[in-house]
Amino acid sequence: MDLILQQMPTVLKALNVGFLQTLKLFVATGLGAFPLGLVIAFGSMSRFKPLSLLTRFVVWVVRGTPLMIQLLIIYYFPGMVLKNNIWGSGEAGRFLASAIAFIFNYACYFSEIYRGGIQSIPRGQQEAGMVLGMTRSQIFFRVTLLQVIKRIVPPMSNEIITLVKDTALARIIALQEIIWAGQSFLKGSHGIAGAIWPLFFTAVYYLAFTGVVTLVLGRLEKRLDYFR
Repeated sequence: MDLILQQMPTVLKALNVGFLQTLKLFVATGLGAFPLGLVIAFGSMSRFKPLSLLTRFVVWVVRGTPLMIQLLIIYYFPGMVLKNNIWGSGEAGRFLASAIAFIFNYACYFSEIYRGGIQSIPRGQQEAGMVLGMTRSQIFFRVTLLQVIKRIVPPMSNEIITLVKDTALARIIALQEIIWAGQSFLKGSHGIAGAIWPLFFTAVYYLAFTGVVTLVLGRLEKRLDYFR
């Protein structure tokens, strides 16, 4: 116990650095995937058949293959096949590649949720808006959008909580996120080797993170209850 207490400041410092990287990846994915998912959803619903078929094929491929494989391909393909390491070296390059992979992957999942939400709105509302002289964009933003948000919050919440845990997959390309930091003390980091207890603290970080996200999303659902 005395040894653990002595090691605690070093371990917590490393875990905090790893958690900050995890948090940055989570935020970057959210900022990129939410708007991109809406764009992809519009593409899959397009009346222009080649565009809708291509978009749906891409979404099918992304959703049907593991995110881990996508990370490996996105990070290693440019350098090993194209002989052009566009990501650069070091932690910044690994983070950029991870963010791109996560954004595109989650945008495809979000697009299906958006599409389901938009198509669930009765068409009669759009027709009523057009009778009143509203344009399609006005109907979407003033009539459809808030109802769609209410309907997609529960499935979006599940995906967002999954994203919190999926950030751990970035360690496959050596991004030093929080699990990487916790596991490093098994192998020998900062003069500490063979210590498994930091991994339990890593789990506590994830529990706290998902707890906060769950509370925030729960409050959002309650604030949208007026659409019932």
